[in-house]
Amino acid sequence: MSSTAKPNKANDSMITAIGATSGSPITTPENSVKDEKKKKSIIPKIFGSKRNGRESSEEDILQSDGYENEFDKNITSRRNAFMETSSSLRKGFSERYSSAGIESLNLSSFDQSMAPATIVQDIRVFVATWNVGGHAPNHALNLEDFLQVEGSADIYVLGFQEIVPLSAGNVLVLEDNEPASKWLALISHALNKPYHDSITSSDSSLNSKNPSNSSKGHSKSNIFHKPSLKALSKNLREDCDLLKTCNCSWESSVSNRRPRKDRDICLSRFNLCDSSINEFLSMEISLPKRLNYQLVASKQMVGIFLSVWARSELVKEIGHLRISCMGRGIMGYLGNKGCISISMTLHHTSFCFVCSHLASGEKEGDELRRNSDVAEILKGTQFSRICKNPNRRLPERIIDHDRMLWLGDLNYRVGLSYEEAKLLLEDNDWDSLLEKDQLNMEREAGRVFSGWSEGKILFAPTYKYSHNSDSYAGETTKSKKKRRTPAWCDRILWRGKGIEQLSYIRGESRFSDHRPVCAVFAVEVETKNKNNAKFRKGFSCTGTKLEFEECIPQRHSFCEF
Repeated sequence: MSSTAKPNKANDSMITAIGATSGSPITTPENSVKDEKKKKSIIPKIFGSKRNGRESSEEDILQSDGYENEFDKNITSRRNAFMETSSSLRKGFSERYSSAGIESLNLSSFDQSMAPATIVQDIRVFVATWNVGGHAPNHALNLEDFLQVEGSADIYVLGFQEIVPLSAGNVLVLEDNEPASKWLALISHALNKPYHDSITSSDSSLNSKNPSNSSKGHSKSNIFHKPSLKALSKNLREDCDLLKTCNCSWESSVSNRRPRKDRDICLSRFNLCDSSINEFLSMEISLPKRLNYQLVASKQMVGIFLSVWARSELVKEIGHLRISCMGRGIMGYLGNKGCISISMTLHHTSFCFVCSHLASGEKEGDELRRNSDVAEILKGTQFSRICKNPNRRLPERIIDHDRMLWLGDLNYRVGLSYEEAKLLLEDNDWDSLLEKDQLNMEREAGRVFSGWSEGKILFAPTYKYSHNSDSYAGETTKSKKKRRTPAWCDRILWRGKGIEQLSYIRGESRFSDHRPVCAVFAVEVETKNKNNAKFRKGFSCTGTKLEFEECIPQRHSFCEF
């Protein structure tokens, strides 16, 4: 038996050698069986070495049946090349999935890192301040020129001082809110009049075909009927509860916030008995049913009155509305002097509007009291916490806001005698007057409004004028006690990035002893990038994933050699 087995073994070796040299192995039944056994023995070794974390050498694989051929070398070389490629691929693949910043491997992940979450847009903000000297407005007062309605700003910030006489009764007892309701009515009428006229003209063309409907419509959209300040402001403004809520773009706040809807406001339905302003409001002051500008907020503190208006389509983007008042008048805390501050957010940008009436007086050293008022306002004004987003902290102080605008009767005077100032005014030498302006001098010395900016003044002093006159008070009176050196008491300043002043002028109304001062700003606002979608158009997550998987060799490919 042994002599018979030896030739067979030699024959097998000769057949293998001939097959190797010829390039095409000779297939025999025994060779076929042995090749199958060899494959089955090699494949477990390869996968077993990977699972055990050990690298098998070529000798470990080629020990099967004790011979070596070109087929085994081919498998070994391909295995080593694959293992090197597979380790790097698997390492990169595991690192990508272990990263918390990447949820899945798709093209949208790369798009999100390139597209900004927010974009910057410019809005136009109109700011005005006016000390009305305790005079209540009348129906003949035209505010359209004062508000520069033709410019059509996006937001109007309007501050008044001394809307009521600063008497002991108004300061110590109950403040009179009748003038405030009149100012709101006049402002709303002026802001919405162009919009109202366009609606009226279109309605009149339709109603001309049906006279009966025209008469009914006129009676329904009649003039104001005696609203009080509370009722008037409530119906000129958007839902105050919604404005005060958190409008941050995160799930819990969005789900809890009721959606805002445009309201058709018809003020003629109010018939509140307030005879003191009945006559004023019944004199041709009408409003449309729908308002192009809506009242965002308004607040009165004795004689100081601040209101903020915005376009109707912009109101829904306003939130976190907060109001703070600080008295700096009699005994340092009464409201005849002081400020009203309104804080709000528009999209992702925080705003703060401050309307102040600072300490009066043109004696030497009075400017220090005004400096003290400003310092106390900046230090003591505090806004409540109403934001529910744990990842966002709303500003609680004035200087913490992104955009700040300060307006009012700051009462800083010119450090010259009346005679010296009069000579410079006659020559229109405003530059020499401004060199002695207390506010400019105090700011340059760093004693007040550090970090705040003011535009270049190119208009005459705004205080003090004789009643219903273009003459300063000193020119028409012989009494030195009533004489006041002309000064720029009414000012507008700003602080923060992204603010550009477009104009800084004064009005020429003779309504009070002060001239109104107006400014227009281009303000940058950060808004959510609506184009920053989760998936880019034309690419799907599944399709991108399959393309990557096609690059990875599959396990069953071992059987294809």
